[in-house]
Amino acid sequence: MGAPLFKSTFQVKDYDLDATLDSGQAFRWTREGGKWVGVIAGRWVSLGMANDGLIVRTTSEPGDWHWLRDYLQLDVEYDEIVESFPDDEAIQGAVKACRGLRLLRQEPWECLASFICSSSKQIVQIRQIVKNLCDRFGEHIAVPDESSDGRAFPTARRLARCSEGELRECKMGYRAPYVLGAAKVVTDGGVDLNALNDLPCAEARRELMKLPGVGRKVADCVLLFAYGFEEAFPIDVWIGRGLNQLYFPKREPNRKQLEQFTSTYFGPHAGYAQQYLFHYVRTVLEKPVRGRALAKKK
Repeated sequence: MGAPLFKSTFQVKDYDLDATLDSGQAFRWTREGGKWVGVIAGRWVSLGMANDGLIVRTTSEPGDWHWLRDYLQLDVEYDEIVESFPDDEAIQGAVKACRGLRLLRQEPWECLASFICSSSKQIVQIRQIVKNLCDRFGEHIAVPDESSDGRAFPTARRLARCSEGELRECKMGYRAPYVLGAAKVVTDGGVDLNALNDLPCAEARRELMKLPGVGRKVADCVLLFAYGFEEAFPIDVWIGRGLNQLYFPKREPNRKQLEQFTSTYFGPHAGYAQQYLFHYVRTVLEKPVRGRALAKKK
């Protein structure tokens, strides 16, 4: 017998659940029978859309559902965000093609460890690494049946007790010592993830970049997807080439020039613009750039 289910329906407007959960910002969601199944705040969760309503099922007492509303960012002023974007063909085309895409607000350690594992990996590979970590080291959670994913993401303290070899067995390769090192620093208090919300974005970025395996791109992903610093604009190979294609077709700026451009051009919700452009380039354009196909990596 599985755990009992708690169910609720939330009225939402302009919310594209598929794009939000499949846009490379989180790696534990899977499609099962027309619904998305994953884990939020240590709870098994099933999400589905019907008649503009978000249908949610979970196996743990939900309380006031604040944890869900926060994770899915159900209360953000969506129109205000997209109306703040520049009025140019590229970003407006992305909004039109990906309308309803939202940013998630993830648990910081899970987000951090996942993006350390993301270096030079395709999204499907990152998902497999994250699944391996959860299956081997995550705590059991209540699930509705034996076929459901029944593990939480392992804590930093748990991963800090692993050997590098054990982490390599999760198929993360050279990223294993980085994940292990970050877990030990976080566990020992060298970087307090709970305190970063209270810092300015630039200072929070510097703190994250003290961790093994965390450069500017990984730090910006965590700032954006876990802490909600919407001025953070992660630039990886994919989005860098996409920016070149859409905004600089006749020249190729270096990374510093792209960082300067994105920090001033896209306005107060630049991180949202980044996710729209990333998903747009990955799912709609898919055109060669300077003779090379855009690499499908996050």
